[in-house]
Amino acid sequence: MHAMQYGPILPADYDMGVIRDRVARRGHLLDDWDGLGLKAYLVRERGLRGSPVNQYAPFYLWNTVEGMNAFLWGGGFQGLSDDFGRPSVRQWTGLAFEEGAAANARFAVRRCQPVPDTGVLAETVQDAVRETRRLAAEDGVLLAAAAVDTRRWELVHFSLWEHDTPRADGDLFEVLHLSAPGLDRLPRGRQW
Repeated sequence: MHAMQYGPILPADYDMGVIRDRVARRGHLLDDWDGLGLKAYLVRERGLRGSPVNQYAPFYLWNTVEGMNAFLWGGGFQGLSDDFGRPSVRQWTGLAFEEGAAANARFAVRRCQPVPDTGVLAETVQDAVRETRRLAAEDGVLLAAAAVDTRRWELVHFSLWEHDTPRADGDLFEVLHLSAPGLDRLPRGRQW
């Protein structure tokens, strides 16, 4: 599993209706993308649910590197670059993935944290695996994942929720659309 996200911060007075309309018109285009586990079309609006910014920040869980690369180099990503400029794309290697009992997702929580400079790495990633299991067991959770960027030594925890009062720390996003053509093929549990 590979996690990926980009998230251009938009001007404070940006009409977020533009993003909502964009997702309504184009979100379905990845509903059958080969190699994609899921794409959550995420937004944060300045002043809503504690957000300090307007942001469009899709989050991906990929089953295959080939699917991710086909998206980045084969045209899927080009439309965003054409409309908003080319944002940095963050990538993390999967550590854990678990499904919850919820039927749908209206909100997402993303928490990024540094991997401590001291201590045993295996213990740090085992903690991330345990946190993924804990999140997936919470009421109202569709799924939870953890991944790591070893260049920046950063962990990311990602979870999808039915409600806007999640029991998880991090940035809260609204889910506008969920494309999940390969959700059933994402490997469950610890990723090594």
